[in-house]
Amino acid sequence: MLTWRDIPEGTQWPELDTVVLLSRALRPGTDLSRLSRFRDDRWDINPAIFEDHARSNVLNFDLVPAQLRLAAKYYVWQLLNHTEHRAVRGAKSARVAVPTIARLFTNALQFVLAWLAEQGITAFCQVTLDHLESYLDALKDGDDTLDRQYRCIIEVRRLWAYRDVLPTVLRLPEPPPWGGEDTAELLGRSRKDRENRTRRIGEPTMQMLLSWAIRFLEDFSEDILTAHAEHRELHSRTPEGRRLAGTQAGPGNVRHVRGELRNRAEAYVKRLRQRGEALPGTRSENERLEIRWRHVAAILDAAVGLKDTGTGRLIAESGLPISEHTYLDAPITGTLDGQPWRRERIRYEEAPALARLLSTACLIVIAYLSGARVGEVLNLRRGCIRHDKKTGLWLLDGIYFKGAEDKDGNKIPEGRIREDPWVVVELVARAVALLELLHPHRLLFPRAIEPYLRRDQNLKRSGEARSDWSTSEDLKAFTTWVNTTCVALGRTDVIPDDGRGPLAASRFRRTLAWFIRRRPRGLIAASIQYGHAHTRMLQGYAGSYESGFPDEYAFEDWLYRLECLAEDEQALTEGEHVSGLSADVYRQRVHGANRQFAGRVLTSERQASDLLGNPLLQIHHGEGMTCVLNPTTAACQLRGAADDPMVTPDTDDCRPNCPCLVRTDRDILHVKGKAAELEVIVSDPLAPPIRHARERHELARLKAIITAHEQGGTAS
Repeated sequence: MLTWRDIPEGTQWPELDTVVLLSRALRPGTDLSRLSRFRDDRWDINPAIFEDHARSNVLNFDLVPAQLRLAAKYYVWQLLNHTEHRAVRGAKSARVAVPTIARLFTNALQFVLAWLAEQGITAFCQVTLDHLESYLDALKDGDDTLDRQYRCIIEVRRLWAYRDVLPTVLRLPEPPPWGGEDTAELLGRSRKDRENRTRRIGEPTMQMLLSWAIRFLEDFSEDILTAHAEHRELHSRTPEGRRLAGTQAGPGNVRHVRGELRNRAEAYVKRLRQRGEALPGTRSENERLEIRWRHVAAILDAAVGLKDTGTGRLIAESGLPISEHTYLDAPITGTLDGQPWRRERIRYEEAPALARLLSTACLIVIAYLSGARVGEVLNLRRGCIRHDKKTGLWLLDGIYFKGAEDKDGNKIPEGRIREDPWVVVELVARAVALLELLHPHRLLFPRAIEPYLRRDQNLKRSGEARSDWSTSEDLKAFTTWVNTTCVALGRTDVIPDDGRGPLAASRFRRTLAWFIRRRPRGLIAASIQYGHAHTRMLQGYAGSYESGFPDEYAFEDWLYRLECLAEDEQALTEGEHVSGLSADVYRQRVHGANRQFAGRVLTSERQASDLLGNPLLQIHHGEGMTCVLNPTTAACQLRGAADDPMVTPDTDDCRPNCPCLVRTDRDILHVKGKAAELEVIVSDPLAPPIRHARERHELARLKAIITAHEQGGTAS
């Protein structure tokens, strides 16, 4: 019979009734009487997770083999409650955060325990070094991904690292598993952190997605806000709405001054007749068209028994037709290419869905144009936007969770208020303002927009914000609405599928970094320039590395420069000619960079930022020119300080006399194209004299550049 008597000194041991989250901070308002206890086989750990967007996290020990279930519960309880962390190779050296425990339990620990149970293990003390070797062989021979294999090895090491807080019966063998050998050596393969990297959104997809999101904000929002406010007001007059408001007014409890209700009904009927409209209706079970009395009662602020009153008979005998639908009074004022964006007014049942679409459009604009992590966007509060009149910048304040740590390196579960706010464009401020008008919730992106949708009291998830999963569903619904509308209107500006999986808000961040790097002069949508976003993002809030965005950008910059260098070397190998004072330096850098960096694996985004300062990578291609950057001699206005590894030349401001300037045959092809365009203008006898002289001078300059390149000179 196994016992738990030899509890190490300093280890607190749970009883059956001990709460699971004994030493963890809990969300404000947590009902302590409902906390999970050790005896339970399903542990609800949501009260210790402060991220409002987090999914429900429950540790289900029914999924652990019965013979190891109690041992697993004792071990996981220590992970949750032992306050001193244990160093684990391959894992962060800090106390394990509650969300991390949920992930490791689901993604790795269960599989380790299942394998041990298959070997007949009933207690961790029975595990031998031979068992661990067999386990390693099973991992390598299995079908699990390399990432899963790494995780499973880490969890064995974590279980071993907690030997000194567990009784003998729960201890793995004393020697470190596999002799402490590195995981990459054990598996014979190195895990590349970029293998499962979130995919960026394709350029056509992102352009159309953002374009339609901006349409919602600028063209449709006023109509949707008005309709949604009317919908909420009408719902508040229903019995359900009155109960939620605490008025407890049911049928027969709505009081009016004598004759008031009849006067309202007569005015309502007259208004419908003047507008040539029908009474709101619905189809009964036998397909009969009937008046929608609940809606009429809400409009007149009457009891639901209105149908059976004299006022009800007045309405029923008015002679007005009955509609298939129930339209709101809110007019359609927004336009799409000069025409109303809807042929008919918004229906009562449509308003919540359109409000959700507007909220999703705001999510697209805020998440994409701020570059913030999606979790931080979903946790934004009312009043988070402000305008700095001194600098003219729009600032977005929020809470961050990733990297929010105390002095000991442990995660601060409630997160931290960002000291350096995000610097955003005005459109982001517009999106925040619309969300604050759309609903009264403290969060910008609540789980439910309608305040009358009460949260299920039995729902385990504690957070009140949308989850990552729900935002993916929202983006899917947004795309479906847009594409369906385009088909109905015969439009071609649909949001195409980029073929890279479902749209997710987590993909915006990398996509923005790619666009800023690859399309510095391209349009985001509606005249918002990436160059403007570049300035705001990289010289504004992103100057603070806690945001993480500079590392995202650095990684995209690293990939882009390596791609360009590979193309440059291939061109040189095929005999491409290069002219200019720095032509020899160009050749040296191209060949040297490809020898040094080709095939190199980065293990972190920060590493990319560090490597970008290497002189071999300082080659920047512009339109018809190439900069072999030397910050100390460059004639242009640099982006960043000369000693900053992220410094880049302003290729839009390239100076003809700059010693960093070279031209390749590819550059000259571009110059020849410009010269051909000018030839047409110069040869036009009807061109204005001033323009004719200016273009003739520019044509002469371009021809000199072409001649100098072909003759090996240095004309610029």
